[in-house]
Amino acid sequence: MHYLPNIIFATILVVGIGFFVQNIKKIIRNIKLGKSINRSDNAQARLKNMALIALGQSKMVKRPVAGILHILVYAGFIIINIEVIEIIIDGLFGTHRILSFAGGFYSFLIGTFEILAVLVFASVIIFWMRRMVLQIPRFWNKEMKGWPKNDALNILYFEMILMSLFLVMNASDYSLQQLDVDHYIKAGSFPVSHFIATWLPQNIPFLEILERTTWWLHIVGILIFLNYLYYSKHLHILLAFPNTYFANLNPKGKFNNLEAVTNEVKLMLDPNTDPYAAPAENATPPEKFGASDVFDLSWVQLLNAYTCTECGRCTSVCPANITGKELSPRAIMMKTRDRLEEVGKNINLNKEFKPDNKQLLNDYILPEELWACTSCNACVEACPVNIDPLSIIIDMRRYLVMEQSAAPQELNMMMTNIENNGAPWQFNQMDRLNWREE
Repeated sequence: MHYLPNIIFATILVVGIGFFVQNIKKIIRNIKLGKSINRSDNAQARLKNMALIALGQSKMVKRPVAGILHILVYAGFIIINIEVIEIIIDGLFGTHRILSFAGGFYSFLIGTFEILAVLVFASVIIFWMRRMVLQIPRFWNKEMKGWPKNDALNILYFEMILMSLFLVMNASDYSLQQLDVDHYIKAGSFPVSHFIATWLPQNIPFLEILERTTWWLHIVGILIFLNYLYYSKHLHILLAFPNTYFANLNPKGKFNNLEAVTNEVKLMLDPNTDPYAAPAENATPPEKFGASDVFDLSWVQLLNAYTCTECGRCTSVCPANITGKELSPRAIMMKTRDRLEEVGKNINLNKEFKPDNKQLLNDYILPEELWACTSCNACVEACPVNIDPLSIIIDMRRYLVMEQSAAPQELNMMMTNIENNGAPWQFNQMDRLNWREE
């Protein structure tokens, strides 16, 4: 019975981490459903991007209030959870504050954790007020109803609870240290929780129950939070790093040429090719032009979808959205992720993907949204983790034009004019300079 708490702790730890690993494997599998694309070039520039943008939060602080608060929450939460190392050792071996042998450095760490916990708690309260009291418009777009709204609030509540548990755990521990209770060695500096301790009844059985309860709830809460990430937009805590590393390094506005189109053109220009000859029996069928479903997107675009923080900075600067059009770059990423998750569940159920008579185009993203885009790259520039909604929009528009001939009438007229007149306007080349006569 003496080792029962250690066995229970080890079981909870293994189950929690095991479930997390299983879900991460599903995400990796889903991302790998995308088409291959080479993003292994220029490792130095990619590492710099990851260091500045994912770790250094350089794009977040372009909006200083939200940026600074986010840095406090992100850095504070990560640094505070260094203490999880000690909690795991203590939980497995039945020790208490095993790392206290570090003396003054240990006191410095615990004191720092406590100050950061207060800053994180205060920042989360401000975030909640910005969302629920000030009701900043980008948090209230139509795609942010239901689960997306609740998800954002759930994380804020999670962080408040975890920070509170941490401080109350330390406060009860500090009180027990002062009462010279066995097992509670005097270790650590408690600049915040020693004030909380003054509000607690100095009753040893009560304090021991409180310390143990908050200790268990704190570690179990962290494991629950870890596994909640899979269902949440807060996957960006983990995926922001690979996403910024594999981001497109080309200048914004430089579009890629479709390899399938390039091959078709080369084939047509080859004088040795008979345009009327039937394709060989073993010939590879022509590749689909553009994208109509998540299988047609690249793995980087699918990684983008999972990394989306739903912060709405992209949508708030989108000229189409600002003028009331249907397009929301954030919704493009959310819908891509929703479709990818649906495909993943299909694979989980059937061991392979069984056609479900659905696709990303039309069932999730409407042509009206795609054609509203001005391809200005404002969304790409605004994204704090280098997500590229425009690349998905362009690939889906390519499919509409090249596979379905479903471009808007104005675009069809322009392409016809270019084909017939060598210019977008409906004037013969011989008439181009007639304006001089007026």
